Amino acid sequence: MDPGLFALLIAAALFAGWVDAVVGGGGLIQLPALLVAFPTAPPALMLGTNKMASVFGTATSAITYARKIKLDHRLLWPTVGLALVGSGGGAVAALAVSASALKPIIIAVLLAVLVLVVAKPQLGLEPQPRLRTPVRGAAVMLVCGVAIAFYDGMIGPGTGIFLSVAFTTIIGLDYVVAAAHTKVVNAATNFGALVVFGIQGNIWWLLGLTLGLCCMAGAWFGARTAMARGTRFVRVVLVVVVLALLARLSWDVWGA
Repeated sequence: MDPGLFALLIAAALFAGWVDAVVGGGGLIQLPALLVAFPTAPPALMLGTNKMASVFGTATSAITYARKIKLDHRLLWPTVGLALVGSGGGAVAALAVSASALKPIIIAVLLAVLVLVVAKPQLGLEPQPRLRTPVRGAAVMLVCGVAIAFYDGMIGPGTGIFLSVAFTTIIGLDYVVAAAHTKVVNAATNFGALVVFGIQGNIWWLLGLTLGLCCMAGAWFGARTAMARGTRFVRVVLVVVVLALLARLSWDVWGA
């Protein structure tokens, strides 16, 4: 591999791990870097290699958060179980469904997320215990463990953002606590998809492992940054990453 392209992939993996740990959306950085480095490689192979790297980063940030943030295990583990199955189903569908057909829908959802975050500046800054009802708990399990997990297995970029917004809007977690729960669920979605991509032979194992180690370093630093800087910092990063993801997807759909 060209040394310049390899350096690009290493830098992208480090930054992707950091962004993903803070607010999600690391796939916005890492997956395009892989596609640039290997323009003729099958998309499923790039998706699988990206998942190989991502699972290291999300697992690292999940462990880092869990050491400092109290997790709601009764809510979290059923969601994780659903997410493993949901993301695996999405990975199977990745071979049959055109990602380009879904991009306009994703753009619309991201625009809604951006409007929600900007219109409600207090969203996620403080916990909202009144929203922690059994019905809302079941809703967040289904949204995160089925719908978002399926999307992550099939396409991926922006999954962490969708999970974080779901935890804040549906059950009223603040951004940092939502990030802690998000990373555990996101680790499960990455692993579920990784198993399917591995069975299909759609992973470059050595490259994925190399990038995974870089993601681990970035994720460790990102999780500690988010916990140290607090919810307002995470909110700013969320807005920036959503804008960047919107720009990237809009270019994919209308710029080419």
